[in-house]
Amino acid sequence: MVALALGTVREPSGTIEPMEFTAAITHDDAWYVARCLEVEVTSQGETVEEALANLKEALELYFEDEALPEDLEPPIIATLRLSA
Repeated sequence: MVALALGTVREPSGTIEPMEFTAAITHDDAWYVARCLEVEVTSQGETVEEALANLKEALELYFEDEALPEDLEPPIIATLRLSA
């Protein structure tokens, strides 16, 4: 999991506020898939850096038409171990 600031989002008032999201990145065949854990936005790239850059762009486009989330809480991330 990677927590990073994915850029800024323009509020309806026209001001720009920074927003921070958490991305989970998985490797699927030739692609890295980056998924935002706070909102349902996913993107991919041939490298981790490209997947994150594409996710940032997808989030910026998503929030052009969507209201900014209120009281956005970071997700709780836990690792579970199952015995074989």
